[in-house]
Amino acid sequence: MSEERAWHPRRAGPFVANRVLLVLLAAALMGVVLLPFAAMAPNRLMSGQGVNVAVALLPWQWLSLSGLAMVLALCTLARPFPSRLARWLTLIIAPLWLLLTLYGLGDYAFRTLQDASPAARVSQGAAFWILVFCPVLMIIDAFQRLDSGLAVRGFYTVALVAMIGALFASGIFDGLSIMQEYANNRDTFAAEFLTHLRLVGLALGPALLVGLPLGLLARRRPSARGPLFGVLNFFQTIPSIALFALLVAPLSALGEALPWLKALGVGGIGAAPAIIALIMYSLLPVVRNTYAGFAGVPATTIEAARGMGMTARQILWRVEVPLALPVILSGLRIVTVQAIGLTVVAALIGAGGLGSFIFQGLGQYAIDLVMLGAVPTIALAVVADFLLQILVSLSKPAGTR
Repeated sequence: MSEERAWHPRRAGPFVANRVLLVLLAAALMGVVLLPFAAMAPNRLMSGQGVNVAVALLPWQWLSLSGLAMVLALCTLARPFPSRLARWLTLIIAPLWLLLTLYGLGDYAFRTLQDASPAARVSQGAAFWILVFCPVLMIIDAFQRLDSGLAVRGFYTVALVAMIGALFASGIFDGLSIMQEYANNRDTFAAEFLTHLRLVGLALGPALLVGLPLGLLARRRPSARGPLFGVLNFFQTIPSIALFALLVAPLSALGEALPWLKALGVGGIGAAPAIIALIMYSLLPVVRNTYAGFAGVPATTIEAARGMGMTARQILWRVEVPLALPVILSGLRIVTVQAIGLTVVAALIGAGGLGSFIFQGLGQYAIDLVMLGAVPTIALAVVADFLLQILVSLSKPAGTR
C-alpha cells in the first residue's frame, strides 16, 4: 500500500510544470508551420510573396532556433530541471531566440535584395511577429514566477535593449521595407515622434491636476461620487473619432470669437481638440484609482494618526497619500498607455504624431508606412508601462515589493 501511494500519479506531481511556456511554444510552432516568416514584394505598394522560415533562414539559423525551442520544451516539464533552474534557463534562452529571429529576418533581407531590383521590398510576415512576441512573453512569465528584485529586472531589460540596439546599429535591418520607409521619412519621423510625446504630456498634466482632487472629493463626499463617475463614464462611451470630431465645431467658434485664444493655437483642428479629448478620456482612470487608493487606507491607521495629534492636513500628506500612492500610480500607468494609443487618432484632425504615418500608409496602400507609425507607438507604450511599473514598485512599502 505504501508503494502504491508513493507512485500514485496524482501524488507524483504534474507532468507539465509550466503551462504558459508550453502554450507559447505551441503558438510559435503553429505560426512557423502555417504562416509566412517574411514577404518579398517587387515594390512598396504590391503584396509580397510569403516565405516560410525554412526558406528565409539559413540552415544554421533555423536549426539553432529549433534547438533553443527544444531546450525550452524541456523547461516546461516537471523534470529534468528544478523549477527555479528552468526559469533562469528561460531567461537565458528566450533572448537568444529573440535576437536570432531579428537577425535572421535582417540577414534574409540583405541576401535577397542583392540580386533584386532597387524597388524590391522585404517585409515581416506573421510568423516573424509570433516568434518575436512569444519569447518576450516567456521572459515576462519567468520573471513573474521568479519574483525577482527590481534591480535584476531593470539590469536584464537594459542589457536586452542594448543588444537589440546593437543589431540596429550594425545595419542588418537596413534592407527591410520598414527601415527604408524610415530612411525616406527620417526628418519627418523625428518631428512627429516629438509631437506625439508632446500631445501625451500636455494631456496627462491637466488630467492629473483635475483628476487627483476629484478622486479625493469622491472619497470625502459620497453624495458627489455617483454624479461624478456617471459623467466620467459617459466620456468613455464616446468613440474616440467621434469625440475628436465633436470638438471641432465648438473650438472653431471659440477661436473665432476670442482672437487671443486663436493666437494661442485654439481652433477646430490641430492640437487643441486632441489634447482636450485626451484629457476627457484620461480623467476616469485617474479619478477612479485616486478614489480607490484613498478608500484602501485602513481606518485604524487614520484613527491612530489622529490619536497622535496629527491635523487633517498632516494625516492627508503623511499617512493617506503615501499609502494610496501605489494605486494612484497604477492609474497613471493605465492612463499613459491609453493616451499613447489614442494620440494616434489625433492625426485625423491635424494634430500630428505617429498616427500621421499610419493614415498616410492607409491612404497609399503602403503597409510598411503604416508599420512605421504603429511599431514605435507600441514600443513607446511598452517602455512607458515598464517605467511606470518601476515607479509603482518603488512606491510600495519595502516589505510588499
